[in-house]
Amino acid sequence: MPQLGRSPCDEGVILSGTPAAGCSERSQRWTLVAAILGSSLAFIDGTVVNVALPAIQHQLNANTSDAQWVMESYALFLASLLLVGGVLGDRFGRKRVFMIGTALFTLASIACALSTAVGPLIASRAVQGIGAALLVPGSLALISATYSPAKRGAAIGTWSAFSGITAAIGPVIGGFLVDHYSWTWAFLVNAPVGALLLAICAATVPESKGDTQTGTIDVSGAALVTIGLAGLVFAFIEAPSRGWMATPIWTSIVIGGFALLLFVYVETRTASPMLPLKLFRERNFSGANLLTLLLYAALGGSLFFVPLNLIQVQGYAATEAGAALLPFIAIMFVMSRWAGSLVDRFGSKLPLTVGPLIASLGFALFALPTMQGSYWTSFFPAMCVLGLGMSITVAPLTTTVMNAVGKELAGTASGINNAVSRTAGLLAIALFGIVLTLAFNATLDNELARLGAPSGLVAAVVAQRQKLAGIVMPDGYPSEAIAASRRAVGMAFVSGFRWVMLISAALALLSSASAAVMIQGKPGEPSR
Repeated sequence: MPQLGRSPCDEGVILSGTPAAGCSERSQRWTLVAAILGSSLAFIDGTVVNVALPAIQHQLNANTSDAQWVMESYALFLASLLLVGGVLGDRFGRKRVFMIGTALFTLASIACALSTAVGPLIASRAVQGIGAALLVPGSLALISATYSPAKRGAAIGTWSAFSGITAAIGPVIGGFLVDHYSWTWAFLVNAPVGALLLAICAATVPESKGDTQTGTIDVSGAALVTIGLAGLVFAFIEAPSRGWMATPIWTSIVIGGFALLLFVYVETRTASPMLPLKLFRERNFSGANLLTLLLYAALGGSLFFVPLNLIQVQGYAATEAGAALLPFIAIMFVMSRWAGSLVDRFGSKLPLTVGPLIASLGFALFALPTMQGSYWTSFFPAMCVLGLGMSITVAPLTTTVMNAVGKELAGTASGINNAVSRTAGLLAIALFGIVLTLAFNATLDNELARLGAPSGLVAAVVAQRQKLAGIVMPDGYPSEAIAASRRAVGMAFVSGFRWVMLISAALALLSSASAAVMIQGKPGEPSR
């Protein structure tokens, strides 16, 4: 590994129009290392927090809505401000904005670890999301600005592979810390990574900017999209407990929908929009983002519930639940660099059609397991097939997005695509929560009625139904009745989980179809 030091690129600022000009291979390598560590912060946070959620829910006495908000407060600000983060990097310096985001994310992670109640934790997660919005688009933008187009696909493949391996290590280490120490360590694990990243950026990464350095930041657009998404997410998460006709619910839907419509209107009339709608005239760009919306809705929405199933229903320890994700991430690590070259060899359409098709089968396989089955015959096949499908898709998808626009808009394009994927997961977690809750309640009522359990026990279970599989059984009842009621809760969760996975499979199928219809171009041939 090369030593830290000044880069030949450090004497000036690289403009996007001349990527890699004056940059040594050493500088490019360290830029790639920084991009990998930066994206790893966000990836590790997502996988580790998922594994830690059952412990957070138990120790902070949180219901399922609270657990969703722990994830959604982060995802909301990340999705809403990613576009601003990309534009800020293009305009004021990608390295500078990248480092500011890293510092904010790291400090917010420490604040999450120090939270002693759900409210402060959710607020700290929101600040984490703001930091990630500045950090995430910079990862790919730094690569695009530093590497020439001929080497960019391989660099992105390497970025995808090593980001995947750090994401694989994250949940295992996080699960171990949750099992043996506390869920707070799931957030503290970000601190040393953030500190190392800041040191590398300060010492070795060259600054780069877009060609356009004028104009204003689209504050109104950022505010409108945040309000719009917040309104819809609030309604989707809170509706199962408050009811769809409750005043806060329908009011939030109206405000959220109106804000999003107004956002589109404002973006067509703003001189410097955070979402340049003209980019969507490029067919490959719009097709890749439609695929991203559908596929990442399936991925983000479904995988939110996998650790809950493994820990609360299947009885896995947090470490075991983290390790259960390893096949998925290991396959992506092994195949991503190869997959990054698929666009150069076969064009975009083939991998972006085949990959989601395989992923759809993986989601469908998740719907098969019931309770207390062997991991190797239940969840392992699904993890492997899903990992294969996503590994074929991710690097070609990213390369297609970045190649579809000019280099001067690399940060903006990265921000848009990341915002689409995060928005997809944000809305899917809320919507899938509704689906799972409806199926859970219906199955739980049927199972409890069939058992003929003591009325007091049934009432105690029903009173906690908002916790889903996190329901705590009361004391003072026969062990047989307790065990039967616990199994009823598990079966109810599995019923909802199956619906979530089947919907995810359908979304993945639609994403494959969208690529087949919209993605154009063969190797070396521009899209139209």
